[in-house]
Amino acid sequence: MPRLARWLFSAAISLPALAPAQSLGLKLRLEPELLPIPADEQASQPSTVFVEGERVSGQQGESVQAAGNVRLRTRGRTVFADELVYSPAEDKITATGNVRVDRLGDTLEGKRVELDMRKDTAYAESPEYFFRALKARGKADKLFVDGKSRIRAEGGTYSTCAVPEDDWYLRVRKLDLDREKDEGVGRHATVYFKGVPIVYTPYIDFPLSNQRKSGLLSPTYGTTGKSGFELTMPIYLNLAPNYDATIAPRLLAKRGLMVNNEFRYMTEKASGIATAEFLPNDRERDGERRYAFAFRHNQRFGDALSGYLNMQKASDDLYFVDLSNRLAATSITNLPREAGFNYNGGWWSLSGRSQKFQTLQDPRAPITPPYARLPQVTLTAFKQDVRGFDAHLNSEMVSFSHPTLLNGRRLTFYPSLTYPVQTSYATIVPKLGLHQTFYDLETSSIESSPTRTVPIFSLDSTVTFERNTSFLGTPLLQTLEPRLYYVYIPYRDQSKLPVFDTAVADFNLAQVFSENQFVGGDRINDANQLTGAVSSRFIDPLDGRERLRLTLGQRFFFGDQRVTLPNTAARTQNRSDMLAAITGRMTPSWYADIALKYDVNERRPDRSTFSLRYNPEPGKVLNLGYRYNRGTFEQTDFSTQWTIDEHWSVVGRWAYSLRDRRATTTIAGIEYNAGCWVGRFVMQEFVTFTQDSVRAFFFQLELNGLSKIGSNPLEILRQNVMGYQRVNALPQSQFNEDYYPSQ
Repeated sequence: MPRLARWLFSAAISLPALAPAQSLGLKLRLEPELLPIPADEQASQPSTVFVEGERVSGQQGESVQAAGNVRLRTRGRTVFADELVYSPAEDKITATGNVRVDRLGDTLEGKRVELDMRKDTAYAESPEYFFRALKARGKADKLFVDGKSRIRAEGGTYSTCAVPEDDWYLRVRKLDLDREKDEGVGRHATVYFKGVPIVYTPYIDFPLSNQRKSGLLSPTYGTTGKSGFELTMPIYLNLAPNYDATIAPRLLAKRGLMVNNEFRYMTEKASGIATAEFLPNDRERDGERRYAFAFRHNQRFGDALSGYLNMQKASDDLYFVDLSNRLAATSITNLPREAGFNYNGGWWSLSGRSQKFQTLQDPRAPITPPYARLPQVTLTAFKQDVRGFDAHLNSEMVSFSHPTLLNGRRLTFYPSLTYPVQTSYATIVPKLGLHQTFYDLETSSIESSPTRTVPIFSLDSTVTFERNTSFLGTPLLQTLEPRLYYVYIPYRDQSKLPVFDTAVADFNLAQVFSENQFVGGDRINDANQLTGAVSSRFIDPLDGRERLRLTLGQRFFFGDQRVTLPNTAARTQNRSDMLAAITGRMTPSWYADIALKYDVNERRPDRSTFSLRYNPEPGKVLNLGYRYNRGTFEQTDFSTQWTIDEHWSVVGRWAYSLRDRRATTTIAGIEYNAGCWVGRFVMQEFVTFTQDSVRAFFFQLELNGLSKIGSNPLEILRQNVMGYQRVNALPQSQFNEDYYPSQ
């Protein structure tokens, strides 16, 4: 073997002086050529070039030729080749043979590579490339590198799959990667998956990171029982950093061509979103024109004043049932149309709104549309520590309008005073208020201007005891918190008052400590009652987190009920149902939420909910649920996302009505994570508010760094599987220092 020759060529040396060693001892110094140069000086600083090979020849200052296991080293760049020519005057390199160029983590391998180190450009023939910042690799007939920002390829491929996998790649006639613009552009591009071409497009652009950019998005497709096969071709317009739009033609095999549009915007004082859907000719409904739109806007006029708009409309009652594949949309019954404002004056606030609804009727179970509020104005105030008292004010003026029911206006004025007494272990809050209501009714059959004046007194008291305890070896702080809440409201005859927006409040652990058992302002119950409850909390003394809470409560009545809603029976029992609840996470993996409403008179549960979650690690969650409401519904609910191994995971939900003996929601799916791509297949079937069943299938192929192909089931999974987390589609460990095998 010929003797290895070495040649050291110094193009220029301009190095700062090194500090002298300290007198206390010797210190190591870096080789001068290896000292880092600040980024702002690199362009002007010449660098030293080292060339090694079996045969090295040339003339200093003009050119250097090397052959046989050639290696050229300079700051930030290493070149390996069979043969190499270096021109120091032009600072250019031409390498041939088995060429490999390493540059700040980027790698080029090819038959011929030309480098202009002064301009920081490169040209390669038949190279394989890997760009670390983009986590992308591929091949090309010709490759041009222009500095650190732009890369152009002819006859190339592009993929984010790690060696040696080629699960997916983009084959293009021309490819342009611009790091400054954060976009990639391919012309005459074909997407290959598992060696099979699946999509061709004469033009494709994609972001090189997660930033937004305009362009054609990947088509989505799926199928539903009501519309058949569907294909959507979305176009995204990144109009400005603070607003964008998406236009998405949607072809429904059974119905026709539909167009979906979305526009989003955000300014310093405003934000909003506008969506519109239009199907000009629905073949399933004899050519009917169908549409829906929604516009939501929030506006800030200053530090204290803000406003909002919420306008929604659908062409017909069954629009969302027929044309949506989401349970949340098909369950919509009232579409709001309202505008409002809020003014925050510090210790007082003023708000107003004008509100109407479009009611989507179920032909099998029609409902009465709600009243419109045209307008509604509320004034609230809260002033603390006024000679030891806290002053409250709740007031409202609202005009109710309905096409078939009684119309009128209602004015409410409710001032109150509290005198809180607090110690380190106890709190006592007496409250005294006067509730006044005035009506102006558009009627001649009953009194047109009824009024109501009701004094209200309450006394709320809580005591807190603490002790140290432990659970499974974990130290905890346990509290015992008994609470008594007394309310007295004298009886006032309210049978002649209208009912605009009032209903019986849901009886639960939040409502049991309220003055009024009604929601809305048309009824105030008579009360001589005492609520007793006790809670116990288990608190982690290290971080202050509440691990578990146990609560038991009941209300006791000292008189029969006299104020009721029309056609509603009055209460005659002297005590309410008993309420119990357990909620918390005692271990990192288990979470429980249990609530029970127990009828003590008939000695049976009246309502109960049970929720148990097991979540040992991300990607593994199991939810078990049960809900019961006597005489109304009884339902079990099971949902899960479970990662089987590093690739496979399953998702699903099954909600079953024991009363109707049918499944109300069924979701089943699988996910496969291959590292550079993720595949999802999800089937969904659910019952709409019209009691029809809607079935839909979703398939999505997510190519990391390029696009998503197919319908997107992620939103459905997030809404239906509590604790669902998106599969990590691009593990960073796949792009480590050994991405390319060392030579």
